[in-house]
Amino acid sequence: MTAEREGDLTRRRFLGQVVSLAALAAAANAGESLRTEKPASDSLGPTLARRPLGRTGQMVTMLGLGGAHLEMVDDRTAQAMIEAAIEHGIRFFDNSQGYADGECEAKYGRFLTPRYREHIFLMTKTDARDATGAHRELDGSLRRLKTDYLDLWQMHAIESPEDVDERRRDGVFQAMEEARQSGKVRHLGFTGHRTPAAHLRVLEVSDQFETCQMPVNAADPSYNSFIRQVLPVLLEKNLGVLAMKTLSDQGFFGTNRWAHRPTGRSPLIPDRISLREAIHFVWSLPVSTLITGAESLDQLQEKIRLAQSFTAMSPEERQQIIQKVADLAGTALEYYKA
Repeated sequence: MTAEREGDLTRRRFLGQVVSLAALAAAANAGESLRTEKPASDSLGPTLARRPLGRTGQMVTMLGLGGAHLEMVDDRTAQAMIEAAIEHGIRFFDNSQGYADGECEAKYGRFLTPRYREHIFLMTKTDARDATGAHRELDGSLRRLKTDYLDLWQMHAIESPEDVDERRRDGVFQAMEEARQSGKVRHLGFTGHRTPAAHLRVLEVSDQFETCQMPVNAADPSYNSFIRQVLPVLLEKNLGVLAMKTLSDQGFFGTNRWAHRPTGRSPLIPDRISLREAIHFVWSLPVSTLITGAESLDQLQEKIRLAQSFTAMSPEERQQIIQKVADLAGTALEYYKA
């Protein structure tokens, strides 16, 4: 390689880093201006602080309860966690028809919606690859959740630009729009955790979605980053941002829950940063809600306390957190990324 060629590549890498850092800075600055209402009360009692959910016009609690981890607990524990979430001010509840073949939705249908439907923001997801499957999955979700409408329905777990194009070609996008027009669904969104390229493809080909769910954590900016690549586009289009994998699916503790294997890295928590720093880092970005995958009452209550004590980090503090964990970033830590 000639010196001129090598110099050109070096300049391109440098410019790419500058652009990437500028995008992250824009996202961080926007996070500081994200309107966060003070904790308030409703007919059920005190609520956590609420944030705007993009262009939906909805305000949602800054902490939401994830439905996937209800698979790991029995009915008694699931009911206790739902009641604790309500008691301590959570009003956003996540789920998916694919979690335990619908059983996690059924637990919400047994313990959440019969008493609290009118007070909560309820969302679930579809894994369907075609229009027929999307309509069928929506009807099944509504039946299990014991409700006649969803506040948010999301296209789940997009894997690649090609996957996005196939779902669009085979009618999933149209089926979701039909569900909104029918009143079965109020708002539409999409999710994924493998690659930012899939998210960017959705945003390129469609304007119908109002929310996006994606990994947001302190290691993400240093590898195949959703924060750097996708978040600025979401802000530009005013989509609500739902943060998941905020502790890298236990990767920050040195293991990966679903892969059932160690990361091969020293634990980020507590060796590099604290749990408080990891979670407050996420809330210091322009996310509408952080969805917690709590597996016990203790874990749920810990996240609630962190929400109650939240103080936004400065851009400098956020950058320090990123730098503390950057050398451990990669698929060993975030195994779900492509």
